[in-house]
Amino acid sequence: MSTQQLTTKSVNQTKLTARGRKAIIAGGIGNAVEWVDWAVYTTFSSVFAHHFFPKGDPIAALLATLAIFAVGFVMRPVGAAVMGAYADRHGRKKGLVLTIGMMAGATAVIGLSPTYESVGIVSPLILVAARMVQGFSAGGEFGSSSAFLVESAAPRRRAFAGSWQQVSVGAGVLLASGMGALITSNLSKEALDGWGWRAAFLAAALLGLVGLWLRSSVAETDSFINAQAKTKASGERRRNSVFTMFVKHPKATLRVFGITIAGTLLYYMWVSYMPTYAAVATGIPLSQALLANFIAVGLFLALLPFAGLLSDQIGRKPTMTAFAGGFLLFSWPAFTLLNGNFWMLLFIEVVGIILLLGYSANCAVIMAEQFPAEVRATGIGLPYALAVAVFGGTAPYITTWMTTSGFGGLVWLYCSIAAAIGVAVYLTMQETKGKELD
Repeated sequence: MSTQQLTTKSVNQTKLTARGRKAIIAGGIGNAVEWVDWAVYTTFSSVFAHHFFPKGDPIAALLATLAIFAVGFVMRPVGAAVMGAYADRHGRKKGLVLTIGMMAGATAVIGLSPTYESVGIVSPLILVAARMVQGFSAGGEFGSSSAFLVESAAPRRRAFAGSWQQVSVGAGVLLASGMGALITSNLSKEALDGWGWRAAFLAAALLGLVGLWLRSSVAETDSFINAQAKTKASGERRRNSVFTMFVKHPKATLRVFGITIAGTLLYYMWVSYMPTYAAVATGIPLSQALLANFIAVGLFLALLPFAGLLSDQIGRKPTMTAFAGGFLLFSWPAFTLLNGNFWMLLFIEVVGIILLLGYSANCAVIMAEQFPAEVRATGIGLPYALAVAVFGGTAPYITTWMTTSGFGGLVWLYCSIAAAIGVAVYLTMQETKGKELD
């Protein structure tokens, strides 16, 4: 059999190996646990905000808490650079074990933090420090976990395998929303304010131990092992992967940044922040808003692997363009129809979630397909984290400020502009379905 035939056969493989299935299960569950820890902050931000700042203005306290949420995003590029380089040099597995340990520890610190009333300015400083560690961890998580899942996949099932990165992120958000709906519905306002939100943070931190155990049990990917062997055999001095990414792969780096803009802003609006936004903007009870979010995210998780299979069949470009084009048309009616009614909110959440499938099923795989193994974790994680910090981390603050300052009627335009950028990027990028990964 010729080399060309061998390459064609390998690229056309569809069957996941037992090792690949174990990698998806362990990587996905561990990632879900990490994102419970991350998402519980936004789920309970409107509940605990006043504990960390001087009393008197609850809107100012919420805005300050969301500003700290944005600070966590600022740390994500730092985490992506440091942890991406670590995972590219020492392995995906070691990187993933380290990130989940940091995330769980920081979450526990928030749950145990003293209030402003008891320790003054020290309280918000602790919150800032813990959120910075969470941001550092989350920044390193995406590149390492995406590389790990895609490298563990059969060649013609890379989008399917990569979709589990977002399934696990969504599962983390779902668990956080479910925890929020359960706690806010069953505790009195006094109990929720006193200890309920702390219980949520501590429970999320304990789940981190499960993720830590799962990640410690999986094998390293063949792509990383082969890249290490190739570097060793060549005798070349290995440069830092951040330097290599910018110098040798500048177009791929810019492409990943552009791919992320629309996806991250619209994802955080619909999946993470919509319950809090709806409660502030329309007055719908937070428990009802969280329930609508819970149902929509559950549907999202069920459909994501099928969206990944669709991408493996018809390609990355058409599925991602459908996502951005859909939001370009849907943003105005979505925010115009939002009126405090549970069923209307659920409808808006579900339509947005279905559109988001085109981005979320593709983001891990298309970013992984841009880079060779020796810089893949950094190449995925760093430009992605930079875009998330600029466009995702600031979205809750900007939309809350717009709503409370009399500009709530223009939030749809904010989302539409991001969607238009997405359409332009996705229509001009190269199709990577069928490309040999290594």
